[in-house]
Amino acid sequence: MDKKRIILIGRSMAGKTTLCQYVNKEEIKYYKTQTVHLINDQMIDTPGEYLERRYLRGALSVSATDADMIMLVQDATEDGTMFPPGYASMYCKPCVGVVTKSDIAKDEQIEHAKQYLKFAGAQEIFVTSSMKGTGFEELVKSFEKDTQRGD
Repeated sequence: MDKKRIILIGRSMAGKTTLCQYVNKEEIKYYKTQTVHLINDQMIDTPGEYLERRYLRGALSVSATDADMIMLVQDATEDGTMFPPGYASMYCKPCVGVVTKSDIAKDEQIEHAKQYLKFAGAQEIFVTSSMKGTGFEELVKSFEKDTQRGD
């Protein structure tokens, strides 16, 4: 069974690159993603500015054409979100949400992050911590499911 190709979308410092490093069993080290980056032919890491700057959002749509799944990444410690309600519907692809940095967030912050992702259109939501290594087993299993497009 082929693994899905996933595009990660979220604001700068949300943990997209760290999430990619953890899933691919790479050393976790910070670097600023400057351009769209394909990792192991499976994960499409995108710069946060593509979401943050309205005039760059078209680059996300173009980059998402090669993806089987949309992954919205929300930092649990962030007040608010960049994802408007129904955001995922513009991609017409299955969408999951990932809450990052759960190890440094309060329970209330994690719940808010989950709600932001749900309102944005995430069908499944995973709560992770790259520093503690939690929440990834279920997330990786979701990559390996048959590539079916849900309604």
